[in-house]
Amino acid sequence: MRWLMVLAALAGGVALAEEPDPHAACGGGPGGPVPAELLERPVKLRSGIGHVHEKVTTRSAEAQAFYDQGLAYIHSYVWIEAVRSFHQALRADPQLAMAELGKSRGYSGLEDPPSAQAALARAQALAAGASEWERQRIALRAIQLDAMADRANAEKHQKYKAALDEALASRPGDAELWILRGNAEEAQAGGRGQRGKPASIAFYEAALARVPNHLGAHHYLVHTYETNRQVALALEHGKPFAAQARDVPHAVHMYAHDLRRVGRVDEAIRLFERARALELAYYERENVPAKYDWHHLHNLALLGTSYQFVGRMADAERTLAQMFAAEPTLENVDVSRLHYPEFLLLRGRLDEAAAAATKMATGGRFAATRAVGHAFAGQVAVVAGRWDDARRELAAAEKEAEGEIGIGELPLPRSSVVAHIDVLRGELLLHDGKTAEGRALLADVQKRIRAAPGADAWIAALYKLEGIARFALQSGDLELAAEGARQMLEHDPAYAGTHLLLARLALGRGDAETARNELKRAKALWRHADRDLLAEAGGTMPR
Repeated sequence: MRWLMVLAALAGGVALAEEPDPHAACGGGPGGPVPAELLERPVKLRSGIGHVHEKVTTRSAEAQAFYDQGLAYIHSYVWIEAVRSFHQALRADPQLAMAELGKSRGYSGLEDPPSAQAALARAQALAAGASEWERQRIALRAIQLDAMADRANAEKHQKYKAALDEALASRPGDAELWILRGNAEEAQAGGRGQRGKPASIAFYEAALARVPNHLGAHHYLVHTYETNRQVALALEHGKPFAAQARDVPHAVHMYAHDLRRVGRVDEAIRLFERARALELAYYERENVPAKYDWHHLHNLALLGTSYQFVGRMADAERTLAQMFAAEPTLENVDVSRLHYPEFLLLRGRLDEAAAAATKMATGGRFAATRAVGHAFAGQVAVVAGRWDDARRELAAAEKEAEGEIGIGELPLPRSSVVAHIDVLRGELLLHDGKTAEGRALLADVQKRIRAAPGADAWIAALYKLEGIARFALQSGDLELAAEGARQMLEHDPAYAGTHLLLARLALGRGDAETARNELKRAKALWRHADRDLLAEAGGTMPR
């Protein structure tokens, strides 16, 4: 932080404020499988969750209503309430095969393959009383689960897509089939709309053509357009999704995803905060422990990194510390806890960053978590000048990366783990005097992390770029630091941290005017920042 003090002196600002103590963290313990008791609790019909209708074979209006409610929850990834709703439909009509099929889908969302298979078996047992198209849907689910159980088998995935194509040929007006077909375009048969490819778009648009304003189609198009870097189109679908499912945290959260990407970060923060408030009210009202809700920690991660973006560092620390203290059951969410030690490192709190990274490295549930923890502990050691420790952490990270990476129906890409390791490897190469090799590796890493799709990867890339640029600046490699600043500016010109880095580089060149202008830009972007942060940057909070 010394260079921030120099900038403050340059601009005539006040002295650097003392760093605050870390807040005490709170969070849930290991989630584990969601208890059957919770999933089988009675549930009421709800409003504010969006509406989806699919006529099923039942004489019970109540069973139909709860089936539709379960389907709406499926399309918003609210797996617990989806399963509860399908159970409620079965209370009204124990012979409703499609409710068992819905439960099977919900259990897959909960990463519980045995329960998903058991629910399918019950649907098959009830199939004799179902219509022909419902039996077809049950048969499609059996093909899908078989492919999901053997993810590496491309033939089984293709068999599932072919079966969906055949079903669509006979039922071209079926919006749910079009959506399933769009899901199937993902890399795995268990795709559920989160990692859509360009080909998925046509299928979701076909669903919207059959059922205008279809809740699920809007949701999956948000994810798909995000993945394919078409943020404006993602926003077009995020807004109606959030409006329909106004009381569903994930729907509110999804619209915020892309508001961040178009410079509307303050609006995004308000929506992330609303999503958190909805979650907390739900946990209290329904007596559901937060540890069973995958979305809770994900929302905290995006809220915390958004606070960080606008300079609300006390709020960022509180939020990210809460997320870090939990022990997620999903691999990708567990790895995302790295946001907290990364935050601490960028705040210059090396000992705390090292302790947090070490906790991930030694106590992570997944090989991916441990590998990333070791890699980041090594990066902290590099900043601290502890080169032997950094080399030991690199070796440990490489060893952990040999383990199984990519667990569950939405596997974490191995490339995302390797990128963290390569940052450490590149920094060590530079220290060893292998400048060309180190720069080339770090340039490749920067390219890779910027290319990663999705709202989460976008902001994670920004802070990773900042970490690389700061390391280069500390090491005296002004060329690498300038390239890092250029990458950050291209990635998002509205981030104040980029302009502070540009000011520092200008100051190093003796260009005081550019330094003052960049500092002024940073202060304008941090207009809602914490007072002490503005003090660091050479200004004070406007009255």
